[in-house]
Amino acid sequence: MALADLASIKAQGPVTLAEIAERQDISISYLEQLFAKLRRRGVVKGVRGPGGGYRLTRPADETSIADIILAVDEQIDTVACDRTSHLGCNGKTGRCLAHDLWDELGRHIYLFLSSVTLDDVLNRRVLGTAGGARMLEGVERI
Repeated sequence: MALADLASIKAQGPVTLAEIAERQDISISYLEQLFAKLRRRGVVKGVRGPGGGYRLTRPADETSIADIILAVDEQIDTVACDRTSHLGCNGKTGRCLAHDLWDELGRHIYLFLSSVTLDDVLNRRVLGTAGGARMLEGVERI
């Protein structure tokens, strides 16, 4: 939400975290933590001093949602197992029966988020982009 807000502002200069926090009702201390990570990963650029704040390093149509999620160290992981352990999903040796299903779902989520940009979100071009969306017509959305 914070980066969608930042991308939606057509300001001539940087945008402060205080402005984003107020518009999006997000804690400024939380935004400071997120934007420090985003800056380190090159998603945003910080400008110091009077009139300072943040701006995107790339245009919104070149900034994928997956880039943002990975920059803030969020995991796109749908399996509960510890991949570094020799113990499998169920705390024993090996994978649980549904491991491959959930692992593949995680890969699809990542691919989807890689294909969606901030510009897509701002211009509401996300709904209906999933290949089987028409098959879900009449099915209650989650």
